[in-house]
Amino acid sequence: MTAADGPSPMPHRQDPCRTSDVLGIVGDKWSLLVVRNLSQGPRRFTELKRATTGISQRMLTVTLRGLERDGILTRTVHNVMPPHVSYALTPMGMTLREATAPLLEWSLSNLDGIHAAREAYDSRAETAPPTPS
Repeated sequence: MTAADGPSPMPHRQDPCRTSDVLGIVGDKWSLLVVRNLSQGPRRFTELKRATTGISQRMLTVTLRGLERDGILTRTVHNVMPPHVSYALTPMGMTLREATAPLLEWSLSNLDGIHAAREAYDSRAETAPPTPS
């Protein structure tokens, strides 16, 4: 290739710092819950809202847009009366679900222990003498 051909493409490097992009997806408060709720098949917005306890309509919209942008899910508009939209995992989204399923299972099985540890810590912090400044 000559200089006239234009710049050569940069070789794809496995820069560990780039993983922060992916960790932003899996570390998000809602994304993994949405992925888990889509693992059984396509869902409509209202189904996802009901299944994702505590999420606001706006936050669900933001989360879905981000996951669509990242290639984790697809958004399909169905031209029926009345029109509706459904969301489904892409093949990459399914691999994300498979990769994070153990983390979600660990979370569920340790939730009571984490809650108890937080209560114990908070009660110690309330009764501890103040530290000098």
